[in-house]
Amino acid sequence: MTIHDMGAMRLDTFTPVPTKSVLLLDTDRNILRNLTDHLQAEGFKVDAYTDANAAQSSLRRKRPDLAVFNAKLPQMGGFELLQRLRGQSDHLPVVMMNDSESTIDEEVALRIGADDYLRKPVEPRIMVERIKACLRRVGWDAETDKGKGKSAPLRIAIGPLTMDEQRHEVTWKGQIVGLTATEFSVLGVLAKNVGHVKSRDQLLDHVYGTGVYVEDRSIDSHIKRVRNKMRKVDRSFSAIETLYGIGYRLDIADIL
Repeated sequence: MTIHDMGAMRLDTFTPVPTKSVLLLDTDRNILRNLTDHLQAEGFKVDAYTDANAAQSSLRRKRPDLAVFNAKLPQMGGFELLQRLRGQSDHLPVVMMNDSESTIDEEVALRIGADDYLRKPVEPRIMVERIKACLRRVGWDAETDKGKGKSAPLRIAIGPLTMDEQRHEVTWKGQIVGLTATEFSVLGVLAKNVGHVKSRDQLLDHVYGTGVYVEDRSIDSHIKRVRNKMRKVDRSFSAIETLYGIGYRLDIADIL
């Protein structure tokens, strides 16, 4: 494991052949060690940083497959780093950690583009499962890396909406809409079931996987961001309907 900071130290340990790369950013070296050990045991390549500026420089040089940020750090916090990152790319999945109990912090993280949010202390096994869930939203499948099959990438064309999972591309009325991995996944569920209502629980199960507790409002935040991004290219966008107490529906029958 390598922890990158002003006094970087390197520990050479055996790891399986890496399948995907993860960048970790936190000032707590014990957290970094624990998360790195669990991720490497699952075959991930890990770069761990205690300094946000060093992590940002690494992101500019080479993008990992996923990043995990602590929300509050000296110099430049995870919120600021995430905002800078989203100004450059909507595609990189980002998981945010925070030791605050504030629901406002969670709302802010999701609003500015985090794909997932966990409160510290984080059980390493739970973090690994959340990371895997995020990567599945961008088409990765652990079974594929083991030589087993995988379903074909999502491709949808319904009226003014097109979605191409392989290219991670969404268009509305011919204009590209940049979505994060989680936003893409949420919209994909609604698009595959166009005209039908999907409850928050159903959306949560698809996006995060069954058996993982995530609060309902995280789906609400992702839906809100999808709507806002759609309205940047179409101010009249209203195709995602809220059925209060039931869930959400994509209805574009009047637009076809």
